[in-house]
Amino acid sequence: MVKEPEPGLPGWTRTASSVLSHLICVGFTLFIAFVSRPGSSWFSWHPFLMTLAFSFFMTEAILLFSPHASPIRKLPHKTKGGVHWVLQGLCVSCAVLGLAVIFYNKHLMGKPHFTSWHGLLGLLTVCVAGTQSLAALPLVYHSLAKGWSLARLKRYHAASGLVTYLLGSGSLLLGLSSTWFSASVREYTWYLSALCPALSALIIMNQVSSAYTAKKRLQS
Repeated sequence: MVKEPEPGLPGWTRTASSVLSHLICVGFTLFIAFVSRPGSSWFSWHPFLMTLAFSFFMTEAILLFSPHASPIRKLPHKTKGGVHWVLQGLCVSCAVLGLAVIFYNKHLMGKPHFTSWHGLLGLLTVCVAGTQSLAALPLVYHSLAKGWSLARLKRYHAASGLVTYLLGSGSLLLGLSSTWFSASVREYTWYLSALCPALSALIIMNQVSSAYTAKKRLQS
């Protein structure tokens, strides 16, 4: 059964914020691709792949379950879950490749690895994203979830997914503070760019918290 969007102003507001999140993740990813020009150097692939992973693929993977702006809202939940898995797989793949690229680039330049907050948080984010995806396997193969209810696993998956998304958003924000990006854009463009992952994080936080608040109301 498909949950219908809320009527009136609350529903319109949630729909508008979800559509805005779609526009932000696409526009921000395209902008970073324009600034980094992937393929122009080894380093250029790093910001592009990381933005593609956490701004585009992961955002869209979560928005699939939004009752207000999911592009496949009317499809069965199982289908949404399958598409979610594909997008998350692409997210983790791009993140791992982005990490490998910057590691190899620093090796070529003889620079030390993971010496900045951006580097350390980025490494943590990629590790958490990979672990969180593997930990979600019992949601697909229920035989692995011995002694755990499916409802509890879904709650833990949503909570850990939100933490992973916030880590990804934090990594992107720290990346925007790098010397490379600050030198590539003007000051007002920097502030607009920083607003993108921050707004997306707020919208995703609201979606996840609202979904589980609604479930608690139904169960009470």
